[in-house]
Amino acid sequence: MAAQFFNRIGQMGLGVAVLGGVINSALYNVEGGHRAVIFDRFTGIKQSVVGEGTHFFIPWVQRPIIFDIRSQPRNVPVITGSKDLQNVNITLRILYRPIPDELPKIYTILGQDYDERVLPSIAPEVLKAVVAQFDAGELITQREMVSQRVSQELTVRAKQFGFILDDISLTHLTFGREFTQAVEMKQVAQQEAEKARFVVEKAEQQKLASIISAEGDAAAADLLAKSFGEAGDGLVELRRIEAAEDIAYQLSRSRGVAYLPSGQSTLLNLPSTLAQ
Repeated sequence: MAAQFFNRIGQMGLGVAVLGGVINSALYNVEGGHRAVIFDRFTGIKQSVVGEGTHFFIPWVQRPIIFDIRSQPRNVPVITGSKDLQNVNITLRILYRPIPDELPKIYTILGQDYDERVLPSIAPEVLKAVVAQFDAGELITQREMVSQRVSQELTVRAKQFGFILDDISLTHLTFGREFTQAVEMKQVAQQEAEKARFVVEKAEQQKLASIISAEGDAAAADLLAKSFGEAGDGLVELRRIEAAEDIAYQLSRSRGVAYLPSGQSTLLNLPSTLAQ
């Protein structure tokens, strides 16, 4: 009896395990930010999109295909030419995601790697068409306008394939070696021109200062001439007396200097006095 009981329990456990395995094989999970498309071996791709959660499917007959519908980044480098025939290296950064209702169509036409098939094709085409409308200088000064125009046209093209572009930006913009050298030479020439302009302005200021100084000297000479005319030789005599006083004062403060009054010859008559 006990053996039969345990045998039945074992059979029931085996049946439950087999049933659990079958049920588990018929379940699939759709994580958050994802959607599923069902492929049926008899009817093909179902047009309904499966949302998040746990769902049933018929093993071997059906197969769930999971899509990530969250925004994903992609960099697209492009080498193109500007309106003035300058080589331009541009890197376009795109945030894209598929439209959930368009997933059956996307899988049928493009497959799961739809971004690899579409973005490297439409991004360079749109970018080249837009950049060709601007000169090299305008690409720098009007970069925001270029980015907006690329975003508008690329969004329209991407919608035709069933996905949305959340953000488009120009992250890298460089020019060819010849244009870069020309820009550097232009900057050097501008700096030299500024330096020459400064030298000219400095010379003009020095010239103006010389003129002002000469005008001041002329005014001083006029004043002196006027004073001489009014005072006669008295002013000259006054200046002579003042100079003599200054010289006498300086000599009196110097050592080894003796003052001989006028009309006396004390030192000159010394040898004759000694002879007597």
